[in-house]
Amino acid sequence: MKSALIQSRRQSIAVALAQTRQLSLDLFTQIDQSLFFKQAHPEFSPIGWHFGHIAFTEAYWILESLAGLPPSFCEYQGLFAADGLPKHERQNLPSPATIKDYLHTVRAKTLDYLATAPIGQEERLWQWLVQHESQHAETISFIWQLHQQRKYNLSSIDFGQAKSQVGCDLLKPSANDYAEMVIVEAGEVIMGSNAIAALDNERPAHKLHLDTYWIDRYPVTCSQYSQFMTAGGYQKRQYWSKSGWQWLQQNPVDQPLYWSNSSDWLDHPVYGVSYYEAEAYANFARKRLPTEAEWSKAAFGSSDNCNHSRLIGHTTPVNTYPNLSKYGCQDMLGNVWEWTASWFAGYPGFAHYPYQGYSEVYFDQQHRVLKGGSWATSSAALRTSFRNWYHPEVRQIFAGFRCAKD
Repeated sequence: MKSALIQSRRQSIAVALAQTRQLSLDLFTQIDQSLFFKQAHPEFSPIGWHFGHIAFTEAYWILESLAGLPPSFCEYQGLFAADGLPKHERQNLPSPATIKDYLHTVRAKTLDYLATAPIGQEERLWQWLVQHESQHAETISFIWQLHQQRKYNLSSIDFGQAKSQVGCDLLKPSANDYAEMVIVEAGEVIMGSNAIAALDNERPAHKLHLDTYWIDRYPVTCSQYSQFMTAGGYQKRQYWSKSGWQWLQQNPVDQPLYWSNSSDWLDHPVYGVSYYEAEAYANFARKRLPTEAEWSKAAFGSSDNCNHSRLIGHTTPVNTYPNLSKYGCQDMLGNVWEWTASWFAGYPGFAHYPYQGYSEVYFDQQHRVLKGGSWATSSAALRTSFRNWYHPEVRQIFAGFRCAKD
């Protein structure tokens, strides 16, 4: 009985590895190889580096740390390590074919070891590895979008094909159609998770008490956000925090990074906005951004029937999937990440895993928590307890938001 259970868990990991790798390889084949070596933005490594880093990380943690094999591909030790070269020096890469072979070679050895690995002792690291690859695949997705946007001088989406791919025939909404809020009564919320797949920053699960609050039923839509833009939101100091206004003066923008004036996108969530832009809109709407705990409580009961894993290739209208949470919120998982008002920090009792730099180095009061996942997030990282984190000025990620109020 015990051996059958171990074999079942081993098979489950093999399936997760295969599914995640297939998403990565699908990206590999779709991306123009001329973009493989180029930085799309100074803060992000080239696409090719991320593929090499996926293989390097798998070799280090599985083949060397668990299987005890000697290091292979020693020439990649400095190139593909996360703490190796600065990002701007990561453009001198092996050919795409060489990196693809690196991925295949490492994976073949990984699967050989998995066949006899003591999963009962090692499962947490295997689960971490699957999620590591899925996170880098999503990073590759938005770097590719940035390249496409620059190449064609367009927003990141093929706007002309959106409706036919989504398969919806919705009436054009007004800006108020998605303005409804739901009430979340005072009480406890369970934060985090103790599940085997939970990352170190999700642990340990613990309870918090929250007072009653209101939260948007849907993420803020392009229709709603256009009101902020039309009202001069990017020009009026009154809507911006001190740090937000300073950022805006240094980065004079007047619309989200991923924006279209097409009416076909009015009922899609706005995305490609920084935390500062989300915060300014919330002030304009006489609301605020929810805390991580408020978002988490409102999301309780949300299902993974949503827009994720690049199944569609862009956002969908916020009411496409009938996946209501317990409190009546919709679109809490998938579609777009959502900024929260909380700084990324360790939960009480936090213990780093598998190394200190994975999460703990970012507990610096410089990174805001994002929740929920996006249309490019794989199922391995799609859960309400999952925590993403970025500097508040970042707008290249697939991030939107919803608002709350007391």
